[in-house]
Amino acid sequence: MRHALARVIATDAALAMLAELRGKHGPLMFFQSGGCCDGSAPMCYPAGEFNLSDTDVYLGNLDGTPFYMGLEQFEYWEHTQLIIDVVAGNGGMFSLDNGTGRRFLTRSRLFTDEECRLLSAESLAQRDKKNNSMS
Repeated sequence: MRHALARVIATDAALAMLAELRGKHGPLMFFQSGGCCDGSAPMCYPAGEFNLSDTDVYLGNLDGTPFYMGLEQFEYWEHTQLIIDVVAGNGGMFSLDNGTGRRFLTRSRLFTDEECRLLSAESLAQRDKKNNSMS
């Protein structure tokens, strides 16, 4: 069975912090901020407390926590794997990591040419599957 290439992954430190926050707040979700007040921080919210739009892109999940990004930002970052980490500091003012003395941080790496081809093929297959199920 072919394994899908992950667009977003997390370090052990980030997964541990997610577990801690999930214990306090219940199910969670992430949205990769595109700027403004909190820069380009991954924002962690209680599940359902951030309104997603029809154009937001689901990138995957981190230990059961869905991770989203706006379409325009995704088009810029689509050739990049996001690596969610934790560092010392203050989180975004609306993110659940605020006040913990730690914050989530997005690191990244460029996908290889082969990985980009695989992602493109997966994307086309998903689109075809969606179109066929709507007919």
